[in-house]
Parts: sequence; C-alpha cells; structure tokens
Amino acid sequence: MALAQSTVVAPPAPAAIAPTGAAMGILTALSLSHMCNDMVQSVAQAMYPTFRDLYGLSFLQLGLVTLAFQGTASILQPLVGWWTDRRPTPLALPGAMAATFIGIVAFALTRGYPLLVLSVAVIGIGSAIFHPEASRAARSASGGRHGLAQSLFQLGGNFGQAIGPLLVALIVTPLGQTSALLFAGLALIAMFLLARVSRWRVARMAAQAAQPKRTAAVNTLPRAVVLRSLAILMLLVFSKVSYLSGLGTYYAVYLKDNFALSNQQAQLLLFVFLLANAAGTFIGGPIGDRYGRKFVIWASIVGVLPFTLALPYLGLWGTVIDTVCIGLVLASAFSAIVVYAQELAPGNVGVIAGLFFGLSFGLGGVAAAVLGWIADMTSLRLVYQITAFLPFIGLLTVFLPNVRAKPL
Repeated sequence: MALAQSTVVAPPAPAAIAPTGAAMGILTALSLSHMCNDMVQSVAQAMYPTFRDLYGLSFLQLGLVTLAFQGTASILQPLVGWWTDRRPTPLALPGAMAATFIGIVAFALTRGYPLLVLSVAVIGIGSAIFHPEASRAARSASGGRHGLAQSLFQLGGNFGQAIGPLLVALIVTPLGQTSALLFAGLALIAMFLLARVSRWRVARMAAQAAQPKRTAAVNTLPRAVVLRSLAILMLLVFSKVSYLSGLGTYYAVYLKDNFALSNQQAQLLLFVFLLANAAGTFIGGPIGDRYGRKFVIWASIVGVLPFTLALPYLGLWGTVIDTVCIGLVLASAFSAIVVYAQELAPGNVGVIAGLFFGLSFGLGGVAAAVLGWIADMTSLRLVYQITAFLPFIGLLTVFLPNVRAKPL
C-alpha cells in the first residue's frame, strides 16, 4: 500500500499547544467511546475459561477465537485508514459502533462454537472501522499535543479492556452468557457519543476548507529511511503485541491451572493486569511529547526485559506484581509508536493508525493461536518462558531517526 505523497508539517506554535475546551470535550468523547468499544471486545477474552469449560475447547480453539476477531480487524483497518485519508468519513464512527452492537448481541445469544467465532468476527469489523477514523479525530482535536491526544484515546480503550473482565466476573460468570447483552448498552452509549464527534468533525472540516492552506515544511528524511523506520516500528509492535497477547489471552487460565484459583479470582487478577496496561498507555504519550517518542520506545520495550524473564518462575503474588510491572512498562510504547509513525509519514494519519492498530490486532490473533498450539503440546509456563525474550527485538530502536529532537 503506497503512502500518500506529503510533507512534514512544521511544529505548532506555542499558542497552539494546549487543546481548547471544545477539543478536550471531543477527546473525552473519543476516549469514552473507545472504552465502551474495547470493554465489549474484552468480554470474549474474559470469558475464555467459561467457554473452555462449557464447550470443552482446546487452547488452539481459544486462540482461533482471538484470531477471528483480531484477524478481521487487522485486514480491514489499513484499508479503512487508506480510504479515510483520501475521503474522511466522520459518519463511519457511529456506524462502526453499530457493528459492535450487532456482534455483542450475537455473542451473548450464540450456543455453538462456529457462531461464537462469527460473532467475534463481526465485533472485529466494527473495530476495524472505528480505530482509524477515531484516531484521526483525536489527532485533529489534539491542539498539537499529539502524544497526549493519542494517550487519552488509548487510555479509554485500555481501561475498557481492563474493566471488562471485572464486569464479567461480577455479572456474566454468576448470571450466565446471556447476561453479556448488558454490554450492548455500552455500544449504544458510544453510538450517541460518536454521533456528536461526527458532527464536530464535519463542522471542523468545513471550517478548515474555508481557510487558506498553510505552507508545509520539507521532509528531509529520505524515503528509504522512512520505509526502513516503519518496518522497524512494525517489528517493535510485533514484539509488544505478541507478548501481551500471549500473556493476556491465557493469563486467567494460567492462574487457575498453576495456583488453583477460581474463575472469579482469575478474572479479578486479569483486571489488575489490564488496568496496569491502561495506566502504562496513558503515561507514554505525555512523556513522548516532552522527551521524544524514541526515548519512550527505548524505555518501554527494552526496560521490560527483567520482568518478562522472571515471570515463569514466580509464585502467585510475585506473578501478580510482576505482570503489573510488565503492563505499566510495555504498554507505554504503543502511543509513542503510533505518533512516531504518523510523524514519519505525514498526510497518512488514517492509514498509519489503521496499519498499526490493525497490525497489533492481527499479530495478536496469530500469536494467540500459535502460542495456544504450543501450550497444547507443552504447557503455558513454557510459552511464557519462550515469549520472555521477545522484547529483545526492541534493540532495533537504535536504528530509528530522531523525528523530533526538541521537547514541546
């Protein structure tokens, strides 16, 4: 997929740095919508132990459920991003949430494995439409603080992923699969919020079209350097997402099998881990705005190594504390990676967001399936021993150029 020919936009003037009140309202609406969207998605992952017991599923079959969702989103997101870069489609935002609504209703009512896979694939379609256009809207509302905006947007999604298992433990596990219909109400709330965002985007696009076009600065980075850097960033996303997907997908099962916990106890500890991911995501953006994206990438991906290497050998509480550290450190990279890539390829906000969000979904699904197959053949402990070395890929960060050397 070819990148649109464009130039690097000059850094905003200091007066443009702070987002306006209206922009912060839009960022809040996007973050809340992302929370609702990802909370719905997290229901499937949090219910893996339940479906495993109900249908007698293997680890491979559980991984294929993840692949159905994340693979669908992975394939479609870059295409949606490419389209919206050329034809921004704000009204796609509430439409995306409508697909999520249909998917979660089907998920709650399904009574067989094939329909289970189909329902999560529909949720994946909604996610594929939502993320590129929502990321574009967040950047538009950033007022120049792109890392902060991306972190706020991602914070909502990660918090939704964290709170989902907790609600499953408190509601769905005691009341049964059909009670997942309650999560459909979250999709309706997000549709309302995104309708407001769409109206704001339409008005903003009309206002921008009426203004004189600004002269952009020349991009001094050779095209070969840009393409090489994007390839490195994709490898970094591979290391991050493959590890987090393997850890998150089977974490509740790992806790049950190794420490004799109940379903609800395992779900609560999964919530703690995912909450740490949410906190790490938020921390990374503002630090990247101030000290540079490359610094955050270095600190997050390489700095997590001591914790990943120690994880398979710890007891229950050591595992809980260690996974909190992993979530905080490793998750801080994603916002920095997305904004860094958007700065490398200006004019391609949607396709970059779709590519990296989609890449994370797709790689996470493939990793979950492959790691599930390995776990079936051996054990989850061995899987965590193998994946502990994935963050070493972060050493490739040394080859990334400094896109923005000065802090805001």
